[in-house]
Amino acid sequence: MSYELLKTIIKNTTNMVFFGGAGVSTESCIPDFRSKNGLYSIKTDLKFPPEVILSHSFFINNTEDFFQFYKSNMIFLNVIPNDAHITLAKLEEKNKLKAIITQNIDGLHQMAGSKNVYELHGSVHRNYCMQCNHFFDSTYILNSKTIIPRCDSCGGIIKPDVVLYEENLDMNILERSIKAISIADTLIVGGTSLVVYPAANLIKYFKGNNLILINKSSTPYDNQATLVIHDSIGKVLSTVYKF
Repeated sequence: MSYELLKTIIKNTTNMVFFGGAGVSTESCIPDFRSKNGLYSIKTDLKFPPEVILSHSFFINNTEDFFQFYKSNMIFLNVIPNDAHITLAKLEEKNKLKAIITQNIDGLHQMAGSKNVYELHGSVHRNYCMQCNHFFDSTYILNSKTIIPRCDSCGGIIKPDVVLYEENLDMNILERSIKAISIADTLIVGGTSLVVYPAANLIKYFKGNNLILINKSSTPYDNQATLVIHDSIGKVLSTVYKF
């Protein structure tokens, strides 16, 4: 019944937005953060938990240690889009899906073909010299001869364009995300427990008819949703939308 209802909603929608979290990418074998085998459970030799390592102050004060962890645990170049990414790209192609708002930094939505993607937390595929702002891709970061990647033009330290703890979200991306959600008639939220702020607050801007929550575990917003499905986001989307 829930799958049939979702299929009907997608068929009739004219302005849908998707808001996704780490659960969208776990099906591509990218670990999430808070699960039993997630990023925060990783044991390191640095004597600091990942939450501390992935902070702005740690990056500034312990740059070499930061990159040791970052290169090993945050960049996945061999992963491919899964059924969720592919289905969303097809929905955008059919002009049903107007925007994807993601908390992920892996670039898989774009790899699947999606064009209108708002990356709240940035991307591992964008990296900039802190001195001259020269751009570098993730391959350059992984293949740098020194642990701390440096600009081949000026020698400055290269910083990943990802939002670390203690850093603010990009206000332009945030405002565009809020606008997309506020004018949508359908909002599908998938692969996120909706407990990470300020991103989780975005759902409050939705004024449309259909709020769909797809997540393996419950969320604080389940009782406000039109439809709740506790299952794999890739399985659900690829089942209800055939192309």
